[in-house]
Amino acid sequence: MINAKLMQMVINASNDGIVVAEREGKDKPLIYVNPAFERQTGYTLDEILYQDCRFLQAGDRDQPALIAIREALASGGSCREILRNYRKDGTPFWNELSLSSVYNEADKQTYYVGVQKDVTTQVKAQQRVTQLEAQVAQLKAQLAALKTTSGNNQV
Repeated sequence: MINAKLMQMVINASNDGIVVAEREGKDKPLIYVNPAFERQTGYTLDEILYQDCRFLQAGDRDQPALIAIREALASGGSCREILRNYRKDGTPFWNELSLSSVYNEADKQTYYVGVQKDVTTQVKAQQRVTQLEAQVAQLKAQLAALKTTSGNNQV
């Protein structure tokens, strides 16, 4: 069995942000974040202790991923979603959040653990690929129209 000190060292060494929130209470307050979370978001544990994670979305709360996250929280289940969060300085970043329930010895759900991975680079790359594909499709349509027009002029 792994001891508590080693477990803390492992969590602190993670490159992914790790948060722990209480199950009880309306707002599911945060009770722990690791150093990677602090680096990713710019917030320290002292600043966000006992707050709900909603501060990370700022006013951007109409994201489809948030529906799945709310459903997982309500059902005691788990989910993996990509959502847009905001750092303390207001800079947006894309976060792949893996959310899981934690149960005590009596099999009662007591906490949630969230592991967040900054996937901003991957999301931006995919957005750029989508833009380029749209441009290629537009150019192909223009080329086809030019061929049709020049073909009609050859009588």
